[in-house]
Amino acid sequence: MSKPEVEFQEGPAPTELVVKDLVVGTGTEAVPGGTVEVHYVGVEFDSGDEFDSSWNRGESIQFPLRGLIKGWQDGIPGMKVGGRRQLTIPPELAYGPAGGGHRLSGKTLVFIIDLIDAK
Repeated sequence: MSKPEVEFQEGPAPTELVVKDLVVGTGTEAVPGGTVEVHYVGVEFDSGDEFDSSWNRGESIQFPLRGLIKGWQDGIPGMKVGGRRQLTIPPELAYGPAGGGHRLSGKTLVFIIDLIDAK
């Protein structure tokens, strides 16, 4: 797979996590609290500006789900290796309300995640 394009979403930002499978995988299923290896790209919902991408670094990243923002902890389990999923994550499930000290605090975020491995 190659780096995905994140399509701009019309209308107001959702107030709950929105999970959309773009490609359904057929491999091992990611489980809550498991470890995943992913490629991802993240953009701000309002502006469409990209703020992070493993593709730009040229390598995937592996980490335990419990160490991630709540939107990833809730949105990745059930995904299967080989799949590509879009998560639209409100601030409460990302970096908290505006003024929270993180540069993405108060922002709704959109990630497209490719699941490479799950343990």
